[in-house]
Amino acid sequence: MSDPLALLIAFAYVSLVLGVSEVLRRGFKLSVDLTRKFVHIAVGMIAFPLVLLFQAWQFAIIPPLVFIGVNYVSYRRQIFSGMETGERGQLGTVYFPISFSILIPLLWSSPALLVASLMPMTWGDAFAALIGQRFGARKFAILGQTRSLEGTLAMLVFSWLAVFLTLIFFAQPAAPSFIIALVVALSASIVEALSPFGMDNLTVPLSSALVLVVSQALV
Repeated sequence: MSDPLALLIAFAYVSLVLGVSEVLRRGFKLSVDLTRKFVHIAVGMIAFPLVLLFQAWQFAIIPPLVFIGVNYVSYRRQIFSGMETGERGQLGTVYFPISFSILIPLLWSSPALLVASLMPMTWGDAFAALIGQRFGARKFAILGQTRSLEGTLAMLVFSWLAVFLTLIFFAQPAAPSFIIALVVALSASIVEALSPFGMDNLTVPLSSALVLVVSQALV
């Protein structure tokens, strides 16, 4: 597939996700928390087609770079309410494509690591929020941020599962992948708990990438 065609598919996919989120919020009256997590997961999963469809990283980096600007404008003007928290200073929707843009040129030659580094934020963080809000009875505070034990455990479990399945998808050996995924999940859970004001969208993918690279070299 040509890179220009892959670009059209990528932009069409994200546009569809944003459109569906608005339909879910307005038409089906789903809460903003649920539509945000839908967007969170759906957009994060674009990492798979990005590495599979694009030939050159110089083209693959265009969608996340564009959405840095789009998401910032949406944050300022609340254009896509289905993906915004409504809280000032929460720039998570901007930080995630920034981290994606940083990782593409660095890990383009290792697609398994590139995609896997985004999975803790894509799945782990989404389920940490959903489970933490619904079942988070055991609270703790760290660096001024209130977390729940249930949410943190969800972050750990879903991060491990998402990273492990991603590595398997890219034909990585099962036994080392199990261990690497566990190490990444543990580090991502710690980093997420320590990251304030939406910064986890930046710190978790970047730290996960570092742990993946080091772990693969050691295991």
